[in-house]
Amino acid sequence: MKNMRPVTDLRDYKSILDKVTYGSPVYLTENGRCEYAIITAKELDELMAMRTLMRELAKGEESAGDGRISMEDVVKRLGE
Repeated sequence: MKNMRPVTDLRDYKSILDKVTYGSPVYLTENGRCEYAIITAKELDELMAMRTLMRELAKGEESAGDGRISMEDVVKRLGE
């Protein structure tokens, strides 16, 4: 279950930060809608690294074109 709190609870930000743990963000609502999330710095770093990795993989897939090679070509290349 999501840990949701109204953004006005940030007045006592220490009580909010105490509830934030790795893998368990605190979501902040504004006007009854979820608008923000507070996560740990470690988790943010991992998410940013994952995003960078995914972008690089997408670039690689794009540059490879179809990228398919036959099994015969694989065997030939391994034999070289």
